[in-house]
Amino acid sequence: MLDALRTFRGIVRSLFIYYGNRRHGEALDRLYRQFVSPGDLVFDIGAHVGDRVAAFRRLQARVVAVEPQPALVKTLRLFYGRNPDVAIEATAVGRETGETELSLNIDNPTVSTASVDFIAAASGAAGWQRQIWSKRLRVPVTTLDALIARHGKPAFIKIDVEGFEAEALAGLGKPVAALSFEFTLIQRDIARACVERCGALGYRRFNAILGESQKFEHSEWIDAAALTRWLEALPPEANSGDVYARL
Repeated sequence: MLDALRTFRGIVRSLFIYYGNRRHGEALDRLYRQFVSPGDLVFDIGAHVGDRVAAFRRLQARVVAVEPQPALVKTLRLFYGRNPDVAIEATAVGRETGETELSLNIDNPTVSTASVDFIAAASGAAGWQRQIWSKRLRVPVTTLDALIARHGKPAFIKIDVEGFEAEALAGLGKPVAALSFEFTLIQRDIARACVERCGALGYRRFNAILGESQKFEHSEWIDAAALTRWLEALPPEANSGDVYARL
């Protein structure tokens, strides 16, 4: 019962953060309008409480929302389960289909993860001291290629899976027009691996956003080498952000 109450409190906190600020939604719309047009298909990998789903729907896109956490899947179904333009997939995304162990942070579900390396990197890191992954459960794993086979090729893929981004990208065999992946500065190696994978897929133009600013750090799109140098030069207190890649 206590765990259920903590999980509920964590979800309410996320709902307040991501839905309670009108400017946040407006900023997301401005950002994603550069990649998404009415009628497009979008994959939201690591949909959490669905604020990105909401932005994609405001832009009149069809959405596949992918989320492995049972409590968050229930939240997504409550918000979007009756929307015919939103498909909800209760699964993790990795390099191959199967199962994996998900580590749940019930007080802060936004940082639940399938990566033991992510938890190890967070241990003792500044700003991460209060994060505790106290529960484990087995969840199914699919791949981006399998999702494409099931739903069609998206115009844009957003990936935010707490240290499992490189695994998710490994399951994409051919590029889509554009994608984004989250990076954290406690795992710069994962960010480098993701940039390298994007390069191997054929992406040549990159940009980045720090935190939840929804504003690009570079006035012009840059190549993979320049982006990697920028990532390496960031101070630890910058914490996290998202990299965007275009063909």
